[in-house]
Amino acid sequence: MLAPSIENSSNHTISRTFWRYTLPAIAAMLVNGLYQIVDGIFIGHYIGFEGLAAINMAWPVIYFMVGFGIMVGMGSGSLLSIQRGKGDTRAAASILTSCLVLMFALAAISTTILSVFSDFFLEAQGGADATLAMAQEYIGVFTWGTAITIIASALPLLIRNDESPNIATGLMVLGAVINIALDYLLIGVFEFGLLGASIATISAQAVVCVLGLGYFCSQHSSINWSAKFSWFNASFAQQIVLLGSSSLFMYLYTSFVFALHNRLFTEYGTPLTVGAFAIVGYLMVLYYLVAEGVAEGMQPPVSYYYGAEQHENIYKMLKLSIKVTLIAGTSWILLLNAIPETMVGLFNNSDSALITTAIDGIRMHLFAMPLDGFIALSSVYFMATNQGVKALVIACGNMLIQLPFLMILPKFLGVNGVWMAMPLSNIALCLIVVPMVWLDVKSRKKQSRAQHDNQQTIGTANTAALLS
Repeated sequence: MLAPSIENSSNHTISRTFWRYTLPAIAAMLVNGLYQIVDGIFIGHYIGFEGLAAINMAWPVIYFMVGFGIMVGMGSGSLLSIQRGKGDTRAAASILTSCLVLMFALAAISTTILSVFSDFFLEAQGGADATLAMAQEYIGVFTWGTAITIIASALPLLIRNDESPNIATGLMVLGAVINIALDYLLIGVFEFGLLGASIATISAQAVVCVLGLGYFCSQHSSINWSAKFSWFNASFAQQIVLLGSSSLFMYLYTSFVFALHNRLFTEYGTPLTVGAFAIVGYLMVLYYLVAEGVAEGMQPPVSYYYGAEQHENIYKMLKLSIKVTLIAGTSWILLLNAIPETMVGLFNNSDSALITTAIDGIRMHLFAMPLDGFIALSSVYFMATNQGVKALVIACGNMLIQLPFLMILPKFLGVNGVWMAMPLSNIALCLIVVPMVWLDVKSRKKQSRAQHDNQQTIGTANTAALLS
């Protein structure tokens, strides 16, 4: 069970608990990111910059489906851990069935939105001619597979919070391997282009769905299905949405900002610039997946500590998470700037103009990347400690602060202003987020000292009673 493995408050145990949950979460996120990254590698080599530009315009349109899945997965996972920290294990079955009902409802909404507005969203980003046609092919498959994408995004998070982080990681590894094999066959051998890429991804996600749902019906799951439970609990559903809404907004923010970048790169640059932005985006995503893995690995223990009112352990876990996030981001930036040609060459090694533009983009777009990881970590931290409103404020602020930079800088700096808008906005947002986190940590330290003093007082009283 989760509780016995993390309740000890020693630094050694905190570190061990952190890595026990974080390493599988990082691996799971990296593996899950391979769906997107492998598509980009095959498309970059077999189709070129037009294909990269097309998939970069398609992803913001379908990314909100992944956001729905992550919202339900993170929200229900946090709720599961909080309830277990309070000692309530009977609610797990109702939480799981309520989140499944939510996912099917969100899938119906997603299908409707994509069916009606997908072409509009693509054209709004500057999609035209061959780029538009390829992007439409890619989105078409996802339009009718929304339930698969949402459920496949959520189930590994639920399995991880059901005290099976290794099974969750293994499931995502299997999905990634299937996706890579199908990408090779459908793009490289049969030359189906972006249509093949979408079929490969949705097929791999379908396998994850079937096996993930099977897990919760197996003996490996700790959920007690024999206990009395309700198929849909409105109170649980509300808490799931509130706790996970910050994750949804982070994905909506990513979708909107990527779409706006595509539009501005088309306006101030060319389709080749959009293709270069796609490559830079893939390289950025590799770090972001690590940062999100750290955040998601931190969440179950922190939620448990919150439910158990172990404030000192919350602080220790957060401190270690921040340290790992910033070190990973700084290391990745140094590597990208040390061997940029090699990193860009993963996606295309034959188009010199595309390579040069992508390298320039790395230097202008990613210099503040560790701060992006810290912002994401802060949002998950507040969600894990049942402060959904603060988490939502950070997620919304990420979008609102970046908009003025994107609207103003290109007018003065042209395409370079588009590249530099995100890192400068991250610096500005951190001026708000850092004090929020610091004040919360200060409050927890105060509560921890009060608990310690209270325990000492009780201990002294008990000793005096025994002596008397």
